[in-house]
Amino acid sequence: MTAPPPLVEFRGVEKRYAAGGPAAVADLDLAIERGEFLTLLGPSGSGKTTTLMMLAGFETPSAGEILLGGASLTDRPPYRRNMGVVFQNYALFPHMSVAENVAFPLRVRGIRGAETTTKVANALALVKLDGLGARRPDALSGGQRQRVALARALVFEPDLVLMDEPLGALDRQLREHLQIEIKRIQRALGLTIVYVTHDQGEALTMSDRIAVFAAGRIQQVGRPDAIYETPANAFVAGFVGENNMLAGTVVTRHDDRCAVRLPGGQIVRALATGAMTAGDAVVATIRPEHVETGSAPLACCNAIEARVEELAYHGDHSRIRAALDGGGSLLIRTPATPGIAPGQRIPVGWCTDRCFAFPAEDRAALQQREVA
Repeated sequence: MTAPPPLVEFRGVEKRYAAGGPAAVADLDLAIERGEFLTLLGPSGSGKTTTLMMLAGFETPSAGEILLGGASLTDRPPYRRNMGVVFQNYALFPHMSVAENVAFPLRVRGIRGAETTTKVANALALVKLDGLGARRPDALSGGQRQRVALARALVFEPDLVLMDEPLGALDRQLREHLQIEIKRIQRALGLTIVYVTHDQGEALTMSDRIAVFAAGRIQQVGRPDAIYETPANAFVAGFVGENNMLAGTVVTRHDDRCAVRLPGGQIVRALATGAMTAGDAVVATIRPEHVETGSAPLACCNAIEARVEELAYHGDHSRIRAALDGGGSLLIRTPATPGIAPGQRIPVGWCTDRCFAFPAEDRAALQQREVA
């Protein structure tokens, strides 16, 4: 039996806003399966929103092809793509009631009467806004207005829902609550969602898969745990979650392992990712929660000393900022800090399998293109 095609496919897609100018999106090949929650994650200017706008039909690719259900979208206008779109600024009609706003996509599609009433009521119930259909948007809170925008995107039962920074204007507590609500709705309806954000925590919490963008190109696509635990390059390691980035030089490399000399002369062992050989400049990365303190470093492959500069208590954990001999510092996240105080020298350590070494030039090149 032949497997059905992905719901969405980007094939060699490129977008340039000026002939001969830089590519906002380049060499984009990406497949999106039915029923999955895919997040496009990256800093401003990385190409994620341009990718979403091309899928929606609001931007036209300069090259390549986008397919929906195996059929090309090249000549299909936005209103014929059957996609719901939710923006950060809600984009509600202020002169219409909540129910009228939600009903608008149905009216455009020629749906009237009792069917509209039923569909609007169901959509408002889905986002927990029962009984608010007669209100105007200006009488609602920010979170309620975003729920209206979501109901409007769902009311006509689209093939795909596109969300562009939909929670960016909300405070943290409300944003986290709506993250849970959006996932609940997505799972209940089996929706396919393409979600754009620059918030790494949001992407890790909500996504089935994440596509990390930088400089107009996808740097890595994978499940949230894979993106976090096994980053493909130094950009992903530094952008997704907190990470210690230690500059160093390769001393030796054997297969997928290497030894790195830090500026203070310390030798640490890491997993070698990318092309590197003895003498090359690299960036060694280690997550704060993977750095051990106290007696634990004695059992680690990498055991060095550091001087405590800052110590902050956060309830369920403590954060230590420790300076390394020769320059650089480590951020350490630990559940307890018995007997540790600023100014004290402490042993720190981590396992080789938790430490990744990346070519320093790769990170520098990406950062330069992002600034440009």
